[in-house]
Amino acid sequence: MDADEKRRRAEDKRAGVFTDELAKLRRRRAALEAKETRLLADAYAYALTLEQRSRVGSVSSRERDMPLRSMALELGMAVRVNDRSMQTQMHDAHELIELFPQTMAALVEGRVSRAHAQVIQDAGRVIEDATDRAAFERIVLVEAERQTVPRTKKYAIQRAAVLDPRPLQERHDRAVRERRVWVTDLDDTLSTLTILGTNVYIHGAYNRLTGQGTTIKDVDRAKRRAHAAARAEAEANGGSGGTGPRSGPGSGAGFTLGETGTDDNGNVSGDTAEPWFDDRSLDEIRCDLALDMLLAASPVIDPTDGAKGGLGAITAEVQVTLPITTLTGVTASGAELNGVTPVDPETARRMAGTARVWDRVMTDPITGVVTAVDRYTPHPAQTRFLNARDVTCRTPGCRRPAKLCDKDHSKDFALGGPTSNDNLCNECARHHTLKHATNWHVEQLPGGVLKFTSPGGKNYDSHPPSRVAFVPTDDGGLAVAPF
Repeated sequence: MDADEKRRRAEDKRAGVFTDELAKLRRRRAALEAKETRLLADAYAYALTLEQRSRVGSVSSRERDMPLRSMALELGMAVRVNDRSMQTQMHDAHELIELFPQTMAALVEGRVSRAHAQVIQDAGRVIEDATDRAAFERIVLVEAERQTVPRTKKYAIQRAAVLDPRPLQERHDRAVRERRVWVTDLDDTLSTLTILGTNVYIHGAYNRLTGQGTTIKDVDRAKRRAHAAARAEAEANGGSGGTGPRSGPGSGAGFTLGETGTDDNGNVSGDTAEPWFDDRSLDEIRCDLALDMLLAASPVIDPTDGAKGGLGAITAEVQVTLPITTLTGVTASGAELNGVTPVDPETARRMAGTARVWDRVMTDPITGVVTAVDRYTPHPAQTRFLNARDVTCRTPGCRRPAKLCDKDHSKDFALGGPTSNDNLCNECARHHTLKHATNWHVEQLPGGVLKFTSPGGKNYDSHPPSRVAFVPTDDGGLAVAPF
């Protein structure tokens, strides 16, 4: 055996060692995930007991799940997970143990990962008969132990469809009730708007956008050909042929059509010497068309026809917080949309310049004066201050925009708590209700810091993202932006 062969064998052996160690670690991780699943299931069951429910003053239908929500918030804060996500994890853990015992056993033994167990659970929960569900588990687990998660998911869905006793129409009627729209923020000031709906309508909408986008591209190509022909004719007649076309930006600018012609001297006429051409891709055009129609069009069916303006009168509303130096163009610092996702400086300045009412929101080092009133409802100026200070719901992990939240008194107004900025904070309806219905307590500390104390005695601090000030204007807020 030569030296090269020995080296290759040693390298292969080393690769085998890595493989064995990785497999061992994955089995250990699966066992730990099984322990976590058991803990979450126990917490879920405990929160649902009558003993825990009896601690809540009201047992109305609205507040029956307060113990569960409180437990989810406490666990979520401890591991920095949104309480809604934690509540879902607790439910899934309880369901896995109760309805899918074979899958849970495989997880404990490290034969499958938590991700494998989740896809088995997601696909199999539609099977109501316990015997059929057990058979489903046995079949799919064989596949899960030797296949990737995506392949296991596909196989599990196929097997579940065979055992699902519901007819297709019933499954459709149930599934269609899950339709919804949500936003996911991405990097570099982009976001996605996802629409989950019936496939006929989704494909129809996509095909319509594609048809409209293709038409725009066809018209643009015809415009380019006409311009090229006119320029060639002008050059043949001794004209200058212009300086070339202008290309439109690929950022969603609208597009215009125009006639191409020549003047009395045979040159390409003034405005059309440099026509605007659309350089957007078909994907960009589809996106721009969809957003244009969503932001500017009215629904075909409007149940509010009797109301003034109807649904078409409702316009998009966003809150942009930006440094004054960005607003005036001195710096190119970024801004924030609803306190959650960054906005590029040019867009932020344009939005501020077209706003009917402009609240000048400035970041440090300028500070504002705290305003207090002697009534329960905060003054509008306080509301603006709190929205800019808090940005979102102040409960750790919650990202609901402040403008959609309640203005909560940390110390109850009925118990003498003042309606002042150092006793007010933004809490979404879910967490505002939870605070009053359970033993969660909130204390305001200097600088807008909130100290949350859980029923279990744990403390969690919530810091505001920024310190801001509002500068009132002499004309009642109808000020012109300084640019």
